[in-house]
Amino acid sequence: MSASPLLVRPQAPDATGRVLEVTPESAGWIHVGFRLHRLAPGQTLDGVEPGREACLVVLSGTARVTAADLDLGPIGGRASVFEDKAPGAVYVPAGQPYRVVATDAVELAVCTAPGLVGAEPRLIPADDMPREVRGQGTNTRYVRNILPEGKPADSLLVVEVITPGGHWSSYPPHKHDTAEAGHETALEETYYHRLNPPQGFAFQRVYTDDRSLDETICVQDGDLVMVPRGYHPVGAPHGYDLYYLNVMAGPERQWIFRNDPAHDWIMRR
Repeated sequence: MSASPLLVRPQAPDATGRVLEVTPESAGWIHVGFRLHRLAPGQTLDGVEPGREACLVVLSGTARVTAADLDLGPIGGRASVFEDKAPGAVYVPAGQPYRVVATDAVELAVCTAPGLVGAEPRLIPADDMPREVRGQGTNTRYVRNILPEGKPADSLLVVEVITPGGHWSSYPPHKHDTAEAGHETALEETYYHRLNPPQGFAFQRVYTDDRSLDETICVQDGDLVMVPRGYHPVGAPHGYDLYYLNVMAGPERQWIFRNDPAHDWIMRR
């Protein structure tokens, strides 16, 4: 059986440490871009995103980040994405150059979307990313809003989630693919997945009401799933905690979702 067209698997690192990339062109959409770099100690990554804003997220390790003429200092510091600690994060407006210098081994996510020029780069402090608990029972998961709609940006929304083994997330199944004022917004989305222990797996389904899109994907450590439209629940098997980093963007920078009517009853129990 061939792999799902929504699944992007990591590759050997290139000269910049890039192991995974999704562009609007490769995804067949307009807004969301995502790159994952694994940097060796002392390695430098230089970048600029013409016409696109960026959120640099140091998922693990420590790095010194500069953007434009601002030295934003060493950021990050957690040993892995499963450590109960906020990541390091920097917002870089469209067209501003940035440099990331790895102090130790670094896992860096570069999240991009269309943006305007003129704003200043800024550090996103850990205090602005408190952990939230959502759901209950085996629907409990732990959320950090890295760049939510209440914080300045043009298009990007960035959030990370820990789903304990045996739990479900993005559940009940919900979607955000239709612009309907006050009821739903149209947002493209990527899920970058990590598993603990890393030999584990998880499942993500992406489907529409008419089933013109209906993919059930077995994700492994380091995989990415694209969600162009439709509902997109995730399940983590017993024994394997699941982390994912979400990047969302669309014409309106607001996250309003609609649950699958067939499963919305779960919220009323």
